[in-house]
Amino acid sequence: MKKGAKVAIGVSVGVVGVLALAVGTVYGVWSKEINSVLSIREIIPAHEENAAGAVYEMTMDGGYYFDDFLAEGGAKSDDELIDFIVGKLTKGLFEVDLGTPEIACSSFAVTDEDGNNLFGRNYDFTSTTSLILHTNPGGGRHALISSVDIQFLNLGDGIHGIVDSLTAIAAAYAPFDGMNDAGVSCGIYMSYQGPEGGTVATDQNTDLPDLTSTTMLRLILDYADNVEEAVELVKRYDFHDSANSSFHYMVADASGKSAILEWVAPGANDLTDLDGSKRELKVYYNDDDASLGENEAAESFQYITNFIVTPDYYNDDSAKKGLDRYQYIHEFINGDGDNNEGILSREDCMTLLEDLGRRKWNNNHEGQSDNVTVWSVLYDLDNLTATWVSNEEFDREGSTLHFSLR
Repeated sequence: MKKGAKVAIGVSVGVVGVLALAVGTVYGVWSKEINSVLSIREIIPAHEENAAGAVYEMTMDGGYYFDDFLAEGGAKSDDELIDFIVGKLTKGLFEVDLGTPEIACSSFAVTDEDGNNLFGRNYDFTSTTSLILHTNPGGGRHALISSVDIQFLNLGDGIHGIVDSLTAIAAAYAPFDGMNDAGVSCGIYMSYQGPEGGTVATDQNTDLPDLTSTTMLRLILDYADNVEEAVELVKRYDFHDSANSSFHYMVADASGKSAILEWVAPGANDLTDLDGSKRELKVYYNDDDASLGENEAAESFQYITNFIVTPDYYNDDSAKKGLDRYQYIHEFINGDGDNNEGILSREDCMTLLEDLGRRKWNNNHEGQSDNVTVWSVLYDLDNLTATWVSNEEFDREGSTLHFSLR
């Protein structure tokens, strides 16, 4: 009996040892991914009566291999990006898919009464699920907070189970806006470039390395100390719009400088821009954008919606998507012409974001789309704080979140 007991105990200890070794091996390979997954939590539940998706929060452990991604030349398509993500983040165990966006959006960069520089942003799309992502990769890269629409990771119904959770870590490569600890904020916006109402993606092909839309945003937020550095970083890469869509960007920093970045072919307009291969980067700074119009020339603040601001790109204003929202931002901030500096209180910034919210905007303007505003966020680039509102629920308890990078 004693000998049998000893054998049984020995077998049990052996099994436990093998299991411990296996677990240790898995954790050794997946430690950062596992830590990231364990940080995921739902912070705002879905509100079906308002077509509002759930909001999650995740803290990414480590550098999510972005240095490797850049060192290997980046990616010139979603397929190449997916191959990299699957190989590195999911270790080839399961696939990741990226959806096709048709998004609206608005942004503005202003200054409050105390001199703090603010960056406001509405992300407009159909009802979807969001994720607030915290990253601090180290190695000379910035800590930051970013917003991700995880519908583009096929997680529109939420994060349920281990496969969904592991898929969510690909959010590191899919930010739509954010702010880093140097006080740099950036957002991405549909530009709807292409003839006959179609959309033609930018597809530069020179000898430079390559980046897709959201990875370009990740580059800016991870590495840029200011607007000028952001622009210089972007110049080092060929740009390839994701998902057969077209995008432009707005970036701002704690000095009060901002810029609109877009890609336009020399001499081309919306009717002749057929393949996106000849487009070149155009940069319009808030203190050097007189070519955009009289208002822009006089004002030191900046704003963006969903049309190309480059002069003479369109035959007429009817083709400019979001022109009505662009004009409303100007009227709200400087309608009487005595606020060229763009001084706006935080309260008024939140009111402006609320006014631009798609539900409210659609109700007040006939013929508008049925999109909603999935989130509104106001980044304070001096104090490194963010006020984040889910699905236009400005007055609903629990739907306004506050974050700080300090």
